[in-house]
Amino acid sequence: MLKSLILEKLQKKHSNLSLEDVETLFNIFIKTITNSLANGQNIEIRGFGTLSRKINKEKFVRNPKTNERLFKNKTYKLHFKIGKILHKKINISNSYVEEDGI
Repeated sequence: MLKSLILEKLQKKHSNLSLEDVETLFNIFIKTITNSLANGQNIEIRGFGTLSRKINKEKFVRNPKTNERLFKNKTYKLHFKIGKILHKKINISNSYVEEDGI
């Protein structure tokens, strides 16, 4: 789903707000999450999931083309752990009944 679609849906649901107001609120929400993760805090949205920052350790890597050894500094990656409620909703909508043992 694209950001523009999300903004349109939010604006339709909250018709008292203009599209610019909805976009401003959405950008504040994303910026707050980004800043919190950058500061090492975890984000927990009940029923949805938890966002946290994981470390990729510094290490030596190899360039497969030249076989040159390079040193890669420590970096961070985003880790998402799905919440129970979201997990159940996703699996209920995708469940199917097995027919003829297939």
